[in-house]
Amino acid sequence: MIKAILLFVVGLVCLIKGGDWFVDGASGLARKFDLPELLIGATVVSIGTTLPEVMVSTMSALSGHGEIAYGNAIGSVICNTALIAAITIAVKPGPVDRRSLRVPVLFFYIAAAIYCVAAYVMGKFTRPMGIIMLGVFVAYMIFNVRAMRGSKTSAGEEEHSEEDLPISKILFLLIAGAAMIAIGANLLVDNGTLIAEGLGVPESVIALTFVALGTSLPELVTAITSLVKGHGSLSLGNIIGANVFNLVLVSGVSVTLAPFAVPQSAKLWGVNASLIFEIPVMLLVMSILSLYALWKGRLSRMQGIILLAIYVVFCAVQFTL
Repeated sequence: MIKAILLFVVGLVCLIKGGDWFVDGASGLARKFDLPELLIGATVVSIGTTLPEVMVSTMSALSGHGEIAYGNAIGSVICNTALIAAITIAVKPGPVDRRSLRVPVLFFYIAAAIYCVAAYVMGKFTRPMGIIMLGVFVAYMIFNVRAMRGSKTSAGEEEHSEEDLPISKILFLLIAGAAMIAIGANLLVDNGTLIAEGLGVPESVIALTFVALGTSLPELVTAITSLVKGHGSLSLGNIIGANVFNLVLVSGVSVTLAPFAVPQSAKLWGVNASLIFEIPVMLLVMSILSLYALWKGRLSRMQGIILLAIYVVFCAVQFTL
């Protein structure tokens, strides 16, 4: 147990430093090519911060633990939205670039629709479904690259006075930061799960709460670092982009390599809890975050408070199942 705690702390240090480098590299990339930070956050940053989810879910599916891969994807979306985005919004609400937000939000709901068909209609995640998910991921990246080509930093986004970094340093910060984030998250999840299992926490609950939180720590570190450094749009884009990636890249890779049925381990009122509680909560929190932002062109502190309250209730219910 002592070794697990020490490695847990080492992972936390790697996450913090890696997040610092990664945000510096991503914001430098946005300035270098005069691109909206929200778009950079929804693509480049999201890929880096979603690496832990890809690794954890793929390894879980390949080892026959589909419930962890499944729960991690849904739990990570809920955690990203109702905890990480909620904290940043509650601390520093502000305007958003609605034009840059449309593509990530649209693709999230496309991905969610595919997920719902697999869960509610088919009752399982098949290899063809995984290939479709990966196809949606490719389409998402193509749409964003095209949007980047035609976009310049909008007048509504924050203007920063930092000097432009050389492209070599930007690439180093992005690659080294992503590597440290992945290593740190892996250490946290592996050793955190050992600690949780030692305390007798069930596997399904670990997947939806502890593992989801652990693999979402890169997004949390990136969000906090972005907020401190004054890059709020980068944080929002990262969170929404990471949610898309959780449903189409993380799930797509794990399902394609090792298809699995919808887990039946936890029940609520005698019905599969995933179908009547977890997936609906995922859709609810993303709707609260994204639809208001698209409608009003800004985020409000009340959104953050409501999302945080939902996350507390979600975790409380999970530990009673």
